[in-house]
Amino acid sequence: MGKMLEYIKMALKNITANKGRSFLTMLGIIIGIASVIMVMAVGNGTANAMNSEVQDIGTGQIYVYCSEDAQNAEEWITPEDIEAIKEKVDGIDGASPDDGASGTTVTGKGEFSITLTGGTEDSWKSLNYNMKRGSYYTQADVQEGNRVCVLTDEDAKRLFGSDDVVGMDLDVTMEGITQSYRIVGVTQQKANGSFVSYTYEGMPVTLNVPYTSFEAFGWESDEFYSFNAFTADGADAKKAAKDLIHLLESRHQSAGEDYYQIQSFQDMLSEMNSMLGIVTTFISCVAAISLFVGGIGVMNIMLVSVTERTREIGIRKSLGAKTSSILMQFLAEAAILTIVGGIIGILLGLLGATGICSIMSSAMESTIHPGITVSTILGATLFSCAVGVFFGIYPARKAAKLSPIEALRRN
Repeated sequence: MGKMLEYIKMALKNITANKGRSFLTMLGIIIGIASVIMVMAVGNGTANAMNSEVQDIGTGQIYVYCSEDAQNAEEWITPEDIEAIKEKVDGIDGASPDDGASGTTVTGKGEFSITLTGGTEDSWKSLNYNMKRGSYYTQADVQEGNRVCVLTDEDAKRLFGSDDVVGMDLDVTMEGITQSYRIVGVTQQKANGSFVSYTYEGMPVTLNVPYTSFEAFGWESDEFYSFNAFTADGADAKKAAKDLIHLLESRHQSAGEDYYQIQSFQDMLSEMNSMLGIVTTFISCVAAISLFVGGIGVMNIMLVSVTERTREIGIRKSLGAKTSSILMQFLAEAAILTIVGGIIGILLGLLGATGICSIMSSAMESTIHPGITVSTILGATLFSCAVGVFFGIYPARKAAKLSPIEALRRN
């Protein structure tokens, strides 16, 4: 232990004797470690924020749709199917068809494109919003085909200049037919909702309406391509999905035909995380190239150091210094250079990741925290140490193998 401390002291003395050169040697390590830390922290933070938001609205949500075979056989999903699923499938807490149409409306603010999203009173469960004013439309509204609607506070401001619009009427025109919808509720996007819902100027205004209200425009509301089912808290979503498909196949006498397919939000989340993980890993690997370059820089400087200190090595060996002592001295110097560079790189990486996440949070009006883990920091530290040892071995071995006589002869 005493010898190791002596090696470290000697290494520190040599490093501080050439501060400028030592800093330039560490620069490649600093940049490499900082880049990897920033990329991984920002990537993990973005994934965590996205997962949290999607889970808030998507946990237990099951998307069911007709396969191509079902469409060819015209075995569409019916309102009766949806009601049967709500009543008979254990764990299902609601269901709503995924229906939609496009139209236009004119207000004092001008003409706007409209997207009407038709559903049942349960469709609010698929939204990343809280009620701000009024209430969502009811089961009675769906049964009676009432022309009522719910919209976001942002869309209300675009249409009327204010979100205090509950009770106001909105004329919607589709295919030459104009119908008046009464606004019964205004929603507000939940905090940290930028990943799932993002609006921009010129985007169509979205109205959530009872699907049965489409009949006022001459549309049939008895067949659907898809719908969303919502599981109750604590329910087994996989079992509920399996029972749901079994009930659909039983009602349509299509067992074994694979007419109806499902996709859960968990599946979608896994796919998104996988894609984001691949991108983060790729960028991290690109950033890690600078570590390799930095390691070569360490080896180069250590070789220069060996050349400069040849006489010193010869004197030490002639006085009885062992080959292992010379080896450890130069390895310690290389390791200290990379460890110090790694620590500085970690600190800069953490600061950079915090700054980038802050900028992203401000730009997206969301909250993204750097995804810093102990394993990431520990891995970066160990990796920088490994770089120092690996690229310091050759110069250290070259120094240790010098003949005392030959070393003393050199200037």
